[in-house]
Amino acid sequence: MTEQARPLAVVTGASSGIGRELAAEFARHGFEVIMAAEDARIVDAAHAIVDGVDATSVQADLATHDGVEELYAVVRDTGRAPAAVAINAGVGVAGDFARDNDLDAELNLVDLNVRSAVHLARRVLPDMIQAGSGRLLLTSSVAASGPGPYLATYAASKAFLYSFAEALRQELSDTGVTVTTLLPGPTETEFFERAGLQHTKLGQMDKDDPAQVAREGFEALMAGKDKVVAGSLKNKVEVAGSRVVPDTVKAKVQGKLTEPGSAD
Repeated sequence: MTEQARPLAVVTGASSGIGRELAAEFARHGFEVIMAAEDARIVDAAHAIVDGVDATSVQADLATHDGVEELYAVVRDTGRAPAAVAINAGVGVAGDFARDNDLDAELNLVDLNVRSAVHLARRVLPDMIQAGSGRLLLTSSVAASGPGPYLATYAASKAFLYSFAEALRQELSDTGVTVTTLLPGPTETEFFERAGLQHTKLGQMDKDDPAQVAREGFEALMAGKDKVVAGSLKNKVEVAGSRVVPDTVKAKVQGKLTEPGSAD
């Protein structure tokens, strides 16, 4: 396969963690990759991608309108519809929403996790539809399966993404474009430190390997599946069990894991 013939993949939140591993999966499987993230480490992440693969880094704040437009301009300038887009960028804000958490941080979470996902999807999907093929991956979370006390906006944002992806999948069922939701559980990434979860029971739990999570997400995407609960068996049991447990009970259980200081 020549370099010019490589299909194009776009991955957001790709400077570390699951996003970086997703970009590596695409590269290993013959894709040219555009990797986006807010922090400057995205440049090194792109340079470290698989040998012989053309990886482009885009440093942009996707929590802003201009940041999403900047990324899409790079995609558009390739002159090709992306064969795959992994909308993975996201943040968490831990703590008591009404009494402790910073409002700007909460609104930034909504802008990045929700608004930017809608914005970018609306930009790339028409190109994929016109091409008659394409694969869209949205990174949700097992947190989407129930309320998330002390991670209230984060859990809600992941529930939005799960519902959004399932709806898009149905709308696009006659277009050649598939939509897959990736639902990881606790994963060994910088998320817990950035969100302020270090001193919670959830933050101290064993975590999955981001490379494994990305591999399972990539395989589900390529197979055209609607979703994959990635990582440990515990994650799959949690999601399956959530279907029969009342939300009030799920909220109490989750709150014991995420309450500030619960690990002390």
